[in-house]
Amino acid sequence: MRTGVFVDDEVAADLGVEPARVTEARKTLQDLRLLSASGDDGPVVPLDPEVVEAELVTPLEMSIARQRHRMAEIHQQLHSLAGLYRSVERSHSRDEPIRALENAGDVRREIDLARHRCSEERLSLQPGGGRSAELLQQDVVQTQEMLRRGVRIRTLYQHTARASLTTRTYVRQICADGAEVRTAEELSERLIIYDRRIAFVPMERKGSEPPGAAVVTDPTLVAYLCRSFEAAWQVGRPFGNSPESDDSQQVSAVLRSSILRLMSMGLKDEVIARRLGMATRTCRRYISALMDELGATSRFQAGVIIGRREASAGARGPEHPEGDSADCTA
Repeated sequence: MRTGVFVDDEVAADLGVEPARVTEARKTLQDLRLLSASGDDGPVVPLDPEVVEAELVTPLEMSIARQRHRMAEIHQQLHSLAGLYRSVERSHSRDEPIRALENAGDVRREIDLARHRCSEERLSLQPGGGRSAELLQQDVVQTQEMLRRGVRIRTLYQHTARASLTTRTYVRQICADGAEVRTAEELSERLIIYDRRIAFVPMERKGSEPPGAAVVTDPTLVAYLCRSFEAAWQVGRPFGNSPESDDSQQVSAVLRSSILRLMSMGLKDEVIARRLGMATRTCRRYISALMDELGATSRFQAGVIIGRREASAGARGPEHPEGDSADCTA
């Protein structure tokens, strides 16, 4: 190269390496266009990197320019229709304070639109145990995007979600970015509310297909759903990065107490599991351990023992009787 010409044998001799390695290096440099192509026309010589850069970058810049031009065309074409669509949509919204969407795909599109427009707050109730890794991976991207826009995110899971490693990892990740997450004993149903103006309430699931949802925009109903969320949120336990969120023993005690209460009501294992958001098998393990602790040999006997305990506690009276009257004034 000192002579301005790349000759494989000479370079190999100068560097003291095998000619095959030099040949491989020459081909790499030629692929990068830092050496001229091999041929019978002339020697292989180095090329000016600035000229090579221009040759490589110019087609890319032209492609980017074409893409930007196409994006501008799309924006102009669709923006001209947005005003008309919004006016029609607002008219339909006023006529239909509750819209039933049977198709799960339509529900997803409506939720995507509401998320895109959301500017202040998203509230959500997520009953059941841990969620799938695929679903959480998709949600973490969407949640982080909303947090960057300054949207407040509050999510309420059931206590059983704490047993899911995937869910715990997801919660730590979004809480580190500013989201707030809590868990509660029981949640009635899944619910998502955007900006306290539009709520999504799922329909009853039929079979294995994802259910549709009711889209609620009536101010009175949305306000009621918000109050329901706030009531559940107030009794929820922090779940995230804060030290007080690490209360697994307390949560486990709450679950045990809940199972005992539901057993005393005569509910079946499947119903208890569904209400507490856990697998039926897990619920049965809890019940078996609790029956051993109670010294009961049957569900009926366990219910009698629990009933007697509750009656005995009721006879002693509540520790703070004034609390009942205070609750009634709300």
